[in-house]
This record gives sequence, C-alpha cells and structure tokens, in this order.
Amino acid sequence: MLIAAFAALGAGAAGLLGWPAVRLLRRRSVALSLLCVAVVTVLAMTTGTVAVAQAMFLSEHDLGVVVTVTLMAAVVSVATAALLGRQVVAGSRALAAAARTVGSEGGFAPPVQPLGSELAQLSEELAATSARLAESRRREQALEQSRRELIAWISHDLRTPLAGLRAMAEALEDGVAEDPPRYLARMRTEVDRLTGMVDDLFELSRIQAGALTLSPSRVSVYDLVGDAIAGAAPLARERGVRLAGGAVAAEPVEVDGREITRVLGNLLVNAIRCTPADGVVAVAARRAEDEVLVSVTDGCGGIPEADLPRVFETGFRGGAARTPRSTGGGAGPHHGDSGAGLGLAIVRGIVEAHEGRATVRNVAGGCCFEIALPDAAAARA
Repeated sequence: MLIAAFAALGAGAAGLLGWPAVRLLRRRSVALSLLCVAVVTVLAMTTGTVAVAQAMFLSEHDLGVVVTVTLMAAVVSVATAALLGRQVVAGSRALAAAARTVGSEGGFAPPVQPLGSELAQLSEELAATSARLAESRRREQALEQSRRELIAWISHDLRTPLAGLRAMAEALEDGVAEDPPRYLARMRTEVDRLTGMVDDLFELSRIQAGALTLSPSRVSVYDLVGDAIAGAAPLARERGVRLAGGAVAAEPVEVDGREITRVLGNLLVNAIRCTPADGVVAVAARRAEDEVLVSVTDGCGGIPEADLPRVFETGFRGGAARTPRSTGGGAGPHHGDSGAGLGLAIVRGIVEAHEGRATVRNVAGGCCFEIALPDAAAARA
C-alpha cells in the first residue's frame, strides 16, 4: 500500500503539472498536442517509478540502474510518440489539401495515403458534401438555363401579339380598317391570349414560391376527366382531333378539383395542339396499388429521348419534336393558351403539391403523359 501510494503521488504530481500544458496547446498542432500528452504520460510513469525506487531503500547502484532504465524507456517512448504524431499530422495535412477540392469542377479528390478511422470518416463526409454541392450546382445551372429560355420565349411571344395589337389599333385610329368588327374580334383574341400568359406566369410563381393553397375534397377521377374533356372539346373539334375517354375508371381521389381539372386541361390542350388532324387523344384512368394513374396519350410522333427529362421544365418547348403536322404551329410541347412553355411546368407543380408525380414516355405514334395521384384513403392517411 505504501509503494502504491508513492507511485500514485509521483504520477499524480507529474499529471497535474502537465495538465495546464496540454490545455494551452489544444489550439496548436495535433503533433505538438500528441507529443505533449506522451511527455506527460512518460513523465508520470517515470516520476512514480523513481519515487517507488527511492522508497525501497535501494543502493545507489541499484537506484542508478532503475533511473537509467526508466529514463531510456522515457526517451524512446517520447521519440516514438513524436514519429507517430508526424504520421497523424501528415494524414491531416493531406486531408486538408484534399478538402480544397470540395465543390470544384473535378469533384472531391480523396488523399491517396491511408488515413486513420476518424480521418477516413471525415474524408467520406467531405466526399458526400462535394457530391451534394455538385448536384446543387447542376440544379442551379439547369434552373438558370430554364430562366433564360423562359425570358427569351416570353419576350418573343409577347412581341408578336403586342405588335399586332398596335398595328390594329393604329388602323382603327386612322380609320383605314376595312372591317372594324373583325379587327376588334382579333384584338380581343390577342388580349385573351396575353391574359392567359400572365395568369400562367402568376400561377407558376405561386407554385414555385410554395404559396399554392389547396382545398382537397373527395371526388371521382371520372368527373374530373369529364370536366376537362368538356372544356377541351371545342378546340378538338376545331383541330379535327377526336377525344377518347372510354377507359376512365370511377376511382375516388382526395384532391383540389379545380387545380386537377386545370392539370388535365393543360395536358389535353397540349396533346390536341400536337396531334395532327384526324388523330386521337386518349384519356385513361386506373388504380395502381394506393394511387390513381391518369394518362393522356396523343399522336405527336414522339419526343426525342434527350428532351424527355426536360419536358416539365419551366419554359422548355423542345426542338422539332411534337410539331403539329396539320397546322404548322410552333415546335415543342406547347402550353394550351399562351404557348410560352408554362403549361407542363404548371402541371408538374400542381401534381407535386398533391404529393403525386408527373411523367412522360414515348409510345407508338406519340407520347403518353401520366399523373399519379394518391387515392382518397392514402391521401387521408
């Protein structure tokens, strides 16, 4: 007990003396902190051993041997700790250099040399962070490109009707219009078109800002499709396109009826505009597990595979695909009223606000737009 007490006192005294040094160095290099910890540990062991050796009344020779052995062990231990600390610092510096590549164009480049478990875990977290930053950058670039395209197309689509309105107004003002009622009717049509474009922009801004307020209620998808078909029937007759809605099941859904009717109307008008005369636009609805799938299939001839992921982007109208072969209208997937490429973006926004999803795929002779809505039971759950 006396020897244990001497050893404890000696080691404790060294530890108390080394504690302030460790705290002072906690903001310095990791290697210096590790070396300080090793020195304090060796000093505590050496002090305890020497204290016990003196308490045992050894001869001067034996005491010298004990002290010599203890000191040599202490020197070797401190030197080993210094070397190990340098290895730890080398791994830390390599990881710090690799951290500078986080968010770069080439992505995170992890250190080549082996790392300790903690540093390896930190390297994995940095790699995951770099991947998230890269994905965020891609989304930002896609959004910026979409905004640029939207501004360009909106400017183009506004310029034409505004120029026409100005020309017709000047003709009426100068009294040179041969048929004023026809001019007025045409001006009303252009104003309605511009009003629809502004309404779509306002609706899209509400969706993107998360300010879209839904009033869900239990309704049959059969009634929703019927209302949308009735609204699109005049345009279909004008274009010579037949609407087919015989494959619509009367499945209940919990949705905002007005908004989903607008979704279906956008899809139908978009399909009618892109289907040639004597073509068919088919609407179908069916249950699949805990959701109801509503599809609109047209005869546009298909969308290029490269454009499929971008169909629902704001302002995207594609290239030569989906050009109505009977009317020579503008290229790309059109919105029903404004033609500004907003209709399908509104479709996706409203469907996702209902916790559903909107997809598109090519089928024989055209493409199929499909929206998935939770059924009434799943929506309430």
